[in-house]
Amino acid sequence: MPDLHHLTRSVIALCIETGQFQLQHFNEVEQGKVSDKGLNQLVSFVDVESEKKLIAGLSQLLPGSGFIAEENTAITIEDAEYCWIIDPLDGTTNYLHGLPVFCISVALRHGEQTVLGVVHAPALDETFHAIHGQGADLNGETITVSNVPDLKHSLLATGFPYYEFEKAPEYLRALHELMKRTHGLRRMGSAAIDLAYTACGRFDGFYEMGLAPWDVAAGALIVKEAGGLVGDFQGGGNYLFGRQILATNRHVFSELQEIVLQNGLA
Repeated sequence: MPDLHHLTRSVIALCIETGQFQLQHFNEVEQGKVSDKGLNQLVSFVDVESEKKLIAGLSQLLPGSGFIAEENTAITIEDAEYCWIIDPLDGTTNYLHGLPVFCISVALRHGEQTVLGVVHAPALDETFHAIHGQGADLNGETITVSNVPDLKHSLLATGFPYYEFEKAPEYLRALHELMKRTHGLRRMGSAAIDLAYTACGRFDGFYEMGLAPWDVAAGALIVKEAGGLVGDFQGGGNYLFGRQILATNRHVFSELQEIVLQNGLA
């Protein structure tokens, strides 16, 4: 096992360096340098170059490790003991429209366990990180989930379906119910930031479907290390590859899960 404290510091430094590259091109990406991977799935040269920078740096930090990366710029090493799960630019649409809510998400898996997670938001100058079993930090200060006791006092985050619309009616029913039973809902446009904000108590819970491992791997560890609960909509542990996640403090999980299930989102 590598020294996770030293490795985390190095990963944070790499994310900050990559974030500086992103800020250099913020509000400057030309339309001709943006492609569409599918319906409402934008990717810019900044996404691709950021991923290349991250993979090059992470490969040096942990030689022989594998990768699960959004833009597929790395060749995954089969049966690697350690695997990086990275989103080089979570919130690409925000980025391309000049909204400062975007981040870099990097997680490290050892077998079936996520052992390290970093979420760095360059434009907001915030870096969240966690090491398995050792708590979670924001810019070097310990963070914990909120202590809001129930759903009616909560502020939640979610993400709207933007290319898989089969569950849109059920999603809107759940949204309508939660609008009536909470202080409100927010849609930031970055699942990694939603999870990080849940970890530090800005949100009391987050739920979304249709997500990929790179969207949630780092943020989920940060929530858990901050004292929160993370699961799939059924309450199980298949949130990393199961394309659905529910993350909250320890008080509102069951209430939020009930509404999600009652409205047919599972």
